[in-house]
Amino acid sequence: MQLLNTLYVTLPESYLRLDNDTLRVVDEERETRLRVPLHHLQAVVCFGHVGMSAPLMHRLADEGIALVLLDGHGRFKARLEGAVSGNVLLRRAQHHAVDNAAFTLEAARNIVAGKLRNQRQVLMRGARETKDETERARLVRAAQDLAASLRALPAAADLDTLRGLEGEGARGYFEALNLLVKPERREHFQMDGRSRRPPRDRMNALLSFFYSMWMNDCRSAIEAAGLDPQLGFLHALRPGRAALALDLMEEFRPWADRLALTLVNRGQVGPGDFDCREGGAVLLQGDARKAVVVAYQERKQEEVTHPLLAESLPLGLVPLVQARLFARHVRGEAPTYVPFTPR
Repeated sequence: MQLLNTLYVTLPESYLRLDNDTLRVVDEERETRLRVPLHHLQAVVCFGHVGMSAPLMHRLADEGIALVLLDGHGRFKARLEGAVSGNVLLRRAQHHAVDNAAFTLEAARNIVAGKLRNQRQVLMRGARETKDETERARLVRAAQDLAASLRALPAAADLDTLRGLEGEGARGYFEALNLLVKPERREHFQMDGRSRRPPRDRMNALLSFFYSMWMNDCRSAIEAAGLDPQLGFLHALRPGRAALALDLMEEFRPWADRLALTLVNRGQVGPGDFDCREGGAVLLQGDARKAVVVAYQERKQEEVTHPLLAESLPLGLVPLVQARLFARHVRGEAPTYVPFTPR
């Protein structure tokens, strides 16, 4: 299925080469570790130091298969692809929409609302599951604060106010997120707020890793829908920044948070799976990266009910659906953009 056919290469110092119509992955000893027919792929994502032959790069471009380069932390570095085939009329409408202050504010408001609702669901679920009454009360209070931020969104008269409400909600959310880690694992997986570039603790490192993968899938979905990933509404426009992909990803961040919590609480990711570098940076190790990628791919195949479409589909296809819904709004075929907020 679309968006489920991404190859993630996490093996350090591996090398990718072209064998006829097949991509072959070899390790440091030049032993073959994997073969994948090119017609099965939509994107190839490489973490850290991964080499690649020029013939394979040319073939990926010819086949329209995106090549994404991330650093060892999972932070985006570059994306290589062939000629972009967007819908010129849709992109023209998108340019006009970005210049329309009222349209931009409404779109940004809906994006933030989707994120806050999904974050609130994470906290409420945790409140229902915890056996500690004190922690339940704290989680409920944090969820109520997010609800208050949601109620304040309609009164936000500009993007700065809207971003302020989103930032305020995020601070309270990440403080409460620590309570969703099992007590016996909190010593090693506590966050002192959200940190990145680089992550300063294990949980932040894990979250950043998941966010990078969601970001890649959201950008692919936007391009598949014919939109320009650089032209966003909530995130400011900057050269080289996929602002619309960041916009779309906001409503999916809580899904990444839930999966990170699951892996930590089940012991599938432990404190020994991270490297703590000089200067305070924390990096997910190679073997653990593979396990995390597998868990991410498995989660994307789980069926969810889309509240707007009222039908079941794999979670990994939801960004594509949302990108198309956003395209309909940009074209004027839908009165508003409705984020993905299942109950």
